[in-house]
Amino acid sequence: MQPVWSSLVSWHRALSSAPQILTVIAAGNLFALFFALIAQHLWSMLPCAWCIVQRIDVILLLLTSLVGALLARVAPRAAPGLSALCMLGLAGGGLWSAWHQHSVAAKQLSCAFTWADRTLMRLALDTRWPDLFQVQATCADAAQSRLLGLPFELWSAAWFAVVLALAVRTLHLAVQPRSKIPERQVGSDRHRVHG
Repeated sequence: MQPVWSSLVSWHRALSSAPQILTVIAAGNLFALFFALIAQHLWSMLPCAWCIVQRIDVILLLLTSLVGALLARVAPRAAPGLSALCMLGLAGGGLWSAWHQHSVAAKQLSCAFTWADRTLMRLALDTRWPDLFQVQATCADAAQSRLLGLPFELWSAAWFAVVLALAVRTLHLAVQPRSKIPERQVGSDRHRVHG
């Protein structure tokens, strides 16, 4: 039981400052993006329009958390606070899009002309970076892609929920008043000799 407890204490220490949390969020989003690209290009788990929307969300979360962590040196409360506010919206949107993909879009035969499809057509990211943003499957086809028995969009939803919780923690740390450092005790308490 000791190793489990010590690892929990280590995680608590690692998440005790806003820049540290933002760095963890950035690393997690980089891993999520990397994993999605491996699944697409090596395992042929082709993305639908809603998958690409979530991929864009992950990239925006990565950039937001990275900028917040880097600017925390200059603005230790404002940068993490603004970053956390942005991440609340992005993670909430990502959570909604993953849930919508799972509960609505996956049951439709086509993603054509849905909000996700129209938005991607307007952005035209697939013409610049097709390996990253090209829609290659319908939502019904993408729903067949599973990892450890769960559809990919549920893993995505779980990650967005984790980011949402970490963004709340970051915001809490950014807005809480700084605690005063206890003054050193003067007098005999400090130099007490047992005799």
